[in-house]
Amino acid sequence: MKTPAPADLPRPGTAAASPAGTRERIVVAAARLIQRQGYVGTGIKQIAQEAPATLGSVYHFFPGGKEAVAVAALTHSGEEFAVLLRDALAAEDDPAAAVDACARLLAEALRASGWVDGCPVTAAALETLGDADSEIQRTCAAVLRGWQDIVADKLLAAGLPAADARELAVTVINTLEGAEVTAQINRDTEPLLVAGRHLARLVAAYAG
Repeated sequence: MKTPAPADLPRPGTAAASPAGTRERIVVAAARLIQRQGYVGTGIKQIAQEAPATLGSVYHFFPGGKEAVAVAALTHSGEEFAVLLRDALAAEDDPAAAVDACARLLAEALRASGWVDGCPVTAAALETLGDADSEIQRTCAAVLRGWQDIVADKLLAAGLPAADARELAVTVINTLEGAEVTAQINRDTEPLLVAGRHLARLVAAYAG
């Protein structure tokens, strides 16, 4: 899913250009590039240029090359959206309203990006389907499960039985993922807004 826009990347020569800062810049740059152009369309040289960092630095921190950078980037994106998801859900006591609020937040973020900042996790997962045992596939699956867990926790806190909370959480994340792709293709927030309203009704039916 769409993650918040990052602050300007630190420039070489600043305190953030230390080895730890360099690794962070590489991860953030890779996350943004994968978000906008997918895993296949993102090259290791481009990541280094956007970071900015030398190719030697990239391979120093990620000896596994592009796949290793992508795994770190996707984990980073997953954690970013997890924070956003928790905050959005916590803003509403009613779980139905909370789910609708998440959809509206995603819709606004996607529109504000000019429809270019889609979900890097979905993009990378679909591009690497041919290798089910790849580290990227495992990372994407773990990130999606983590998002589902966050929604399930919200539903459990609202008093839903564990089985219902888990199934609804899977439905919420799956629906929002699909609606975000449709919204991006159509350059229209309506798919996400409609998804949010219908998910809210579904959650309310269980919660009521």
